[in-house]
Amino acid sequence: MPRCGAVSRKPRPRPNVRSRNRHRSVRKVICVSRSNVATTSAASPWRPLLPIYLACLAFGIQVGTSMPLVPLALDQQGVDKWVIGVVGAAWGVGMIATTPFVPSLVARLGAVPLICGSAVISATLSVAFAFTEGVPLWFTLTLLQGVVGGVPWVVSEIWINLVVDEKRRGRAMAVYATLIAVGMALGPLILQFVGLYGPRPFLVAAGIMLVVILPLLPAWKSAPPVHLDENSGMWRVIRAAPVAMLAAFACGLGEQVAFSFLPIFAVEANVSAETGALWLSAFVIGNIALQWPIGWAADELDRRSVLAACALASAVLVASIGFIDPQSYGILGVLVLWGGISFGIYTVGLALLGQHFSGGDIARANAAFTIMYTVAGLVGRPIAGGAMDVMGRSGMTFTVMFFYALAGVAALLAMRRRG
Repeated sequence: MPRCGAVSRKPRPRPNVRSRNRHRSVRKVICVSRSNVATTSAASPWRPLLPIYLACLAFGIQVGTSMPLVPLALDQQGVDKWVIGVVGAAWGVGMIATTPFVPSLVARLGAVPLICGSAVISATLSVAFAFTEGVPLWFTLTLLQGVVGGVPWVVSEIWINLVVDEKRRGRAMAVYATLIAVGMALGPLILQFVGLYGPRPFLVAAGIMLVVILPLLPAWKSAPPVHLDENSGMWRVIRAAPVAMLAAFACGLGEQVAFSFLPIFAVEANVSAETGALWLSAFVIGNIALQWPIGWAADELDRRSVLAACALASAVLVASIGFIDPQSYGILGVLVLWGGISFGIYTVGLALLGQHFSGGDIARANAAFTIMYTVAGLVGRPIAGGAMDVMGRSGMTFTVMFFYALAGVAALLAMRRRG
């Protein structure tokens, strides 16, 4: 399909004035109907994405700031570790329960009002954490945070997939993933200045959540609308894109298992807990550094082949961790590659959704993708933990490697089936 404003290079007779005016009129109609977003020119294809990109960066900072606060506060209060785990899981449960309704809400309310409303509610809940105590109440607040906290995540992915053109989709998703990762890395640095305990960090997290709103206000009327097909549904889009959904599951499981058990793996390998934390930093650095080249590859090559390469390479990297000297710098290099390439599975999976679906189905597909990622995090941690109890630290690598390999093989089979 020719791009908006494209001009054929083939020589043709000079049109008369009426023909030329009619051609200009048609070209203007194509420009408006293609995205319903205020686009200035072909020289600035990224401009419609700028508001949501800035909001994603702020959202990533907020997540990175708020994520450790509740577990640390409960631990300081002497709450048992398993109870802390249950409270933490409430966020994912709340998000899973709400995400299926996000496409309908964004179609009815609009992308910007929905994100802004959820941000205000989330900030209010953060303030409530600052001035309350008690496990039952904090469980409820965490559950509600999951209900509203995932909305900016889902809506931003819908927004990007609707606005971006096909030839830039992989790179657009790479920028999104990088900004989220950068924000989450900056969050803990902010806590070094404001502290980890007491009301102050919760209030700072609330303020950062409100900052998410600011870059979106100029796009209140220009955000892409969502029109849902009544004959479609969540299960239909899941069945229509099994490879992308499996990619979301594999990436979610691998990432959440890494954040939960990589420090424990390090300690069991006779490495200090401080070095184990450094391992996590290496994992995150890879996430930040490698998304753009992976997104570029997804735009230049068959996305199924890029997905298969990322998944199978991640499986090999995870398997190799057990054979590398944990005291060497080589382990850090492997962790950087694992973090970057494994999250590339998520980036390419999102690009596949945009390639496969259109219109309102993109909204439902993105919601389903997020659900698969979140469910994987919930079920993956107990699976990996149980495997480590039985097999030792290799239980973690075996669990993650299995699901990466499953996603990679599924992508290869899809390539062979469709050609």
